[in-house]
Amino acid sequence: MKTTDTPPAAAPAADPAPVAKAPASAAKEKSSEGQVLNVFSHGVLIIWAILVVMPLLWAVMASFKTDDSILSTPWALPDKLHFENWSRAWSQAHMSDYFFNTVVVVGCSLVGTLLLGSMAAYVLARFDFPGNRFIYYMFIGGMSFPIILALVPLFFVMNNMALLNTRHGLIMVYIAYSLPFTVFFLTSFFRTLPSSVAEAAMLDGASHTRTFFQVMLPMAKPGLISVGIFNFLGQWNQYMLPQVLNTEPDHRVLSQGLVELANSQGYKGDWSGLFAGLVMAMLPVLAAYIIFQRQVVAGLTAGAVK
Repeated sequence: MKTTDTPPAAAPAADPAPVAKAPASAAKEKSSEGQVLNVFSHGVLIIWAILVVMPLLWAVMASFKTDDSILSTPWALPDKLHFENWSRAWSQAHMSDYFFNTVVVVGCSLVGTLLLGSMAAYVLARFDFPGNRFIYYMFIGGMSFPIILALVPLFFVMNNMALLNTRHGLIMVYIAYSLPFTVFFLTSFFRTLPSSVAEAAMLDGASHTRTFFQVMLPMAKPGLISVGIFNFLGQWNQYMLPQVLNTEPDHRVLSQGLVELANSQGYKGDWSGLFAGLVMAMLPVLAAYIIFQRQVVAGLTAGAVK
């Protein structure tokens, strides 16, 4: 009998390698990690915002309350807005004089700082000459020098030059104090600006001065606004320099006035007037940052991506 060999059964096909599962699982893990990190970062930002905003709101709320309500119900809303606290702090506590002196000193010093700092930074960033790096590192070294170590010799220098207890003397000190950071910040900013524009202006017959003021300085507007905001915050809240160099009562600035107001109101019990003066000092800083917020961010990120 004839028999035929049966072919061996075909081996079962092997399962395909899980090629698609690995990337999917990795993407899923990355997505879950990103969500956890996002929730954590948002939680930290919310806590930080509460810690910053709550004292500000409480100070504003207390400036419209009476002294009794501040001490008895500090977290309650005011029964009505007591604007007489503001008028009393403005007139009787001489906050108007302190505010005027601060505006004059900070305004003049800010203009001088930006003008001198931008000129020095432009030269250091765009021109090569012997001693360029040395001068640049001298400015950087000025940032690391503690101002408290210079108070005593600075006092005698200002006294010998008859600049002690004067507004223009304090303006000069503010400019010198703010120049190192301004030059450091603007030097890096001027290096990111295209040199072809300045070369084209020079070919058209523009001098170095005209090229700087009419071409390069307008292009550096975001950087000027950013460093101007930082200098404004530092000079507006400065207390140590005016306390040592500006002891004349008629020339006191806001920081000195607030300390004087706190010392005097602590005995009188006029806490509502004290909070009104504090809010007066905070409002210009908050307004400046809110108005120029976009310019500050643009100036800080300029040159990061080309």
